[in-house]
Amino acid sequence: MEDFFQIGIITSPHGVRGEVKVYPTTDDPRRFKKLKNVLLDDGKERRSMEIESVKFLKQMVLLKFKGLDSMNDVERLRKASLYVARENAVRLGRDEYFMADLIGLKVQDESGTEIGCVRDVMETGANDVYVIDLTDGRELLLPAIKQCVLKVDVEAGVMMIHILEGLLD
Repeated sequence: MEDFFQIGIITSPHGVRGEVKVYPTTDDPRRFKKLKNVLLDDGKERRSMEIESVKFLKQMVLLKFKGLDSMNDVERLRKASLYVARENAVRLGRDEYFMADLIGLKVQDESGTEIGCVRDVMETGANDVYVIDLTDGRELLLPAIKQCVLKVDVEAGVMMIHILEGLLD
């Protein structure tokens, strides 16, 4: 399981007072309001950054880090990723999972036979779709609905599914 989750990517400085524009990679950008610290990964190192202020501008989040007070201070942060530790991640409801925890799960059919592995999760308007690499080399696009996903055990690394008629055609 992942210990850290990416929540955004810094795109550019904003203004002259040290704010940065962040493209949120979380499904709830408002979560930034509750954060006090994030881990900044610039490709060379990861370091903890204290958040001084949060604003929202269209689909972007504007962050101000404590101690970085000019455009020059934040210019080098372009393309840096922002992470939170698992313990600071959003609380999940019942039958909700972090995408990072689903990728790599072994997939079994109802009889317990291993049939593949989750390679990716696609977000669609109605429901997510799990991209499963089957053991026979084919790919299965499985809707993440109760009729198809019977059980998920992240700790054991297993997902049990039911393949609706027509999904393998």
